Amino acid sequence: MGWMSEIDGMGTERARCVLAPNPSAMTLDGTNTWILAEPGAGEVVVIDPGPEDERHLRRVLDEATAQERRVALVLLTHGHADHSEGAATFARLAGDGVKVRAFDPRHRLGDEGLAEGDVITTGGLELRVLETPGHTDDSVTFWLPADGAIMTGDTVLGYGTTVLAGSLGDYLGSLDRLRAFAAEAGAAAILPGHGPRLDDPLAVLDHYIDHRRQRLAQVEAAVAAGARTAREVVERVYADVDRSLWPAAEWSVESQLEYLRTRD
Repeated sequence: MGWMSEIDGMGTERARCVLAPNPSAMTLDGTNTWILAEPGAGEVVVIDPGPEDERHLRRVLDEATAQERRVALVLLTHGHADHSEGAATFARLAGDGVKVRAFDPRHRLGDEGLAEGDVITTGGLELRVLETPGHTDDSVTFWLPADGAIMTGDTVLGYGTTVLAGSLGDYLGSLDRLRAFAAEAGAAAILPGHGPRLDDPLAVLDHYIDHRRQRLAQVEAAVAAGARTAREVVERVYADVDRSLWPAAEWSVESQLEYLRTRD
């Protein structure tokens, strides 16, 4: 399987990544599906089953149910298809009664959602939920305290920066909050939705915050120089970026322009 890399199989004592075979400019190496379990426990939690790809979903199931374990719960960091599209199918494959919990009701299987402050305890495993909107309005982050790991979905990636489909104001607030949380909690790792594990959460979050503020200053300068549309801003600010990524950059610029309008 040539699409595999060192990302596949990475993780912590309680979290293991299964890399989906969907690499692209937007998904990087592919979507990281996470299998979580307390050592020796008979129940596992799966985060972001990934796209509707039967080969991937069955591989996740095989790894999740090794050593006579069973899937107890499916969780979603957000509703983008590369993370959520296969969730309902995976839950059905995993067995009767397996639920999918998500912030957005449209992506749930069952009645339970996800909200700020929720504590999920399954098979002795503990996960805490933080609402971190910005990449999307429904983005959440999971804190795995036993491993000191922050599971960020697409809010923070293993490399590169995040495209915004939500509010820049929300995103900046989420980054600031994650930075403060990581410092207070003594976080040891970020386990992202794409790309490799990151072992210096504070430095990564500082970089993300600085990058966003630098980009915002560049957008502001482009507007001052006469750019009026997101496309015109992209042509100035992202001139050195591959043009295939310009449509995605326009989404982020729209968020930045809206932020500048509301700030003024």
